[in-house]
Amino acid sequence: MDDWNPYLVRRLPATFGVLAGVLTGAAAFVAAGSAVESGRADTTAVVVEATHVPALLTQAGERVELRYDAYCIELENEDAESSCDLSGTVYIRAGAAGRFRELPLRGDGGASQLVARVPDDIASSPRGFTYYAEIAASSGQAATTLPSGGAAAPHQSLPLGSPVTIDLGRHEFGTTVHADERVAEVAWGEGAEQAGLEHGRNLTPTGASAFDVDPSGSVVLLDQANRRIFRWRSGTRAPTRIPLSIAGQLADVSLAPDGSMHVLESVSEPGRTPLVRRFDPYGRTLQKIETAERTSSQIRQGPTGPVVLQQPSGQWMPVMSAGTPIAAEIQRRRGRAGRPIRGGGEIVVLRVDNEIRVAVVGSSGARRTWRIVSKTMLAEVQLADVLGDQVVLVARVYDDAADEFVALVLGDDGLVSRVALDAADWAETAPLGRFKLVGGSLYQLGSTPAGAFVDRFDLGVG
Repeated sequence: MDDWNPYLVRRLPATFGVLAGVLTGAAAFVAAGSAVESGRADTTAVVVEATHVPALLTQAGERVELRYDAYCIELENEDAESSCDLSGTVYIRAGAAGRFRELPLRGDGGASQLVARVPDDIASSPRGFTYYAEIAASSGQAATTLPSGGAAAPHQSLPLGSPVTIDLGRHEFGTTVHADERVAEVAWGEGAEQAGLEHGRNLTPTGASAFDVDPSGSVVLLDQANRRIFRWRSGTRAPTRIPLSIAGQLADVSLAPDGSMHVLESVSEPGRTPLVRRFDPYGRTLQKIETAERTSSQIRQGPTGPVVLQQPSGQWMPVMSAGTPIAAEIQRRRGRAGRPIRGGGEIVVLRVDNEIRVAVVGSSGARRTWRIVSKTMLAEVQLADVLGDQVVLVARVYDDAADEFVALVLGDDGLVSRVALDAADWAETAPLGRFKLVGGSLYQLGSTPAGAFVDRFDLGVG
């Protein structure tokens, strides 16, 4: 990537892509550019892996190519690539129903590069298009389907139509705003009132990896190193400590409307997939749910239960519905590019080069769309959520010397408001877990060498 900034190597996600298919990265989480695995150690000695950033949102007249980085991996040595000839096919159709057309994937730019150009009649369809890929070793030893739901849950691409274009210009660093309130704060350390901090050789310290806020304003902070949650009731300064039976590694957390807590772990036992652990408000274990795919990066609450952004498919998949766990195969078949939002529909975000595309999607397609461009480099989208008839988006901006976040409120007529926020990311967290939107307030999880904190910013809208 020619715009990569070495100053930010330790901070920025390893791959930039989609949120709702949004990019992830950092620590044990894998980027949502869709890493794919096929087969297990007990069935074959080789697996096929691929990465792909789905063409989720397209503009009229643009050339659409589907690119896959694909290679073989020996299960005995997953760090080494095997010599393996690969071939593949993309199955594609206009809209979301009907027969798929076959497009051969052809080599481009090296043995690991496979590409197919979307035919103009499909790329220009007002209904968008859906597709999935099958990639296999020519020896027949291994194969993979991306996304894993195949024809039942293909990638979906929608036309932006006539988006509202917002030009951020050149970002002025050092103009960050102060929080309206610091709602939670804890120092690093080994004490009962402190959060654990994990240090790795030549790695960013990791601690207080995730947080969430309920509608009343109560805050929970995951102290994964000490296997517990800190909870600050709205208006209180001292937290309650709640022990949790978790793995103690980097994890994400989400509060359910009934007060239960869902913790998405980033590690799993050999041959298994990550767990979502559900706890009651007192920390008692209620359920353990295995995710469908080998890695996961975010957990959020959907209309009927928690949804998880899973890899290899890079799709949001429900793991529970009305309190009932969903089996792995059903999770795959219900995978969606967009994150389901309250009131119905989905929100889809795609970062393309130095542009962010956003769409609020309903049953008939994209209802409202935006293009955000900038003269300053844009990195990951940390948050995109609906607030009434507006959308709140938080993205990182950076140059050779600094990085900050910009929080944007998007309306039908353009940019409603914009503020710059200190990155405040001394310690590593869940990669896309630094911001939450609750009511008209934006909450940020931050850290310094002294400790971790959660700040609240009043957006003045909604």
